[in-house]
Amino acid sequence: MFPFLIRRSYLNKWVTSSFSKQLSNSFVSIICMASNKKKQQIGLFLGSFNPIHFGHLIIANYIVNNLFVDKIWFVVSPHNPLKNSNALLQDNIRLDLVKNAIRGNKKFYASDVEFNLSKPSYTIQTLNYLKEKYKDKEFVLIIGEDNLECFEKWKDYQEIINNYRIFVYPRVNMKSNKFSQVKTIQLINAPQIEISSTMIRELIRENKSIQYLLPERVRKEIEKNKYYCNS
Repeated sequence: MFPFLIRRSYLNKWVTSSFSKQLSNSFVSIICMASNKKKQQIGLFLGSFNPIHFGHLIIANYIVNNLFVDKIWFVVSPHNPLKNSNALLQDNIRLDLVKNAIRGNKKFYASDVEFNLSKPSYTIQTLNYLKEKYKDKEFVLIIGEDNLECFEKWKDYQEIINNYRIFVYPRVNMKSNKFSQVKTIQLINAPQIEISSTMIRELIRENKSIQYLLPERVRKEIEKNKYYCNS
């Protein structure tokens, strides 16, 4: 026969080996691409939301629109160690009010993750839990400028600074210079909204209107069930 022809068995072995190598390289490439894929950026807006109002929503909307954050998670806290919990509505009621407030907005999500964590709830505990559970996401903490003033009182605050980015939104009549040299802390130019949950609760107790301070669905739910009337 022809001396230059390759034996069939050798040819099969070469083809199989070459195909396996290509398949292996492709698999490695896919793994590398997956590992290098940009993590989804989640802004964590933690709070009692007692109740949620337009101030919260406007700040969250500003962050999604301007700061390369994919979604905002409103994490409803069952108990803030630095606040009196006696005036808090039940956890699930406040969660439902948040869900009503953000209904239809795919960029917003209501989270009850802290309901199942040990109490009192601490931010570092929540951050570390979420970081471990959702490895495809990167979490950014959202706090007000008033919280920055007392940030040293937070449990393991230095660990938060070292491991997480923090967006600080401005508060009316407040200008904090604390942590100004810390690279992970960014003061953002969000609108300053002079609305507070405390104000809304006081208006309700005084039998005054809370219209235009929070979403209409939330207002109707509060008035229907007479929330905060006696708190």
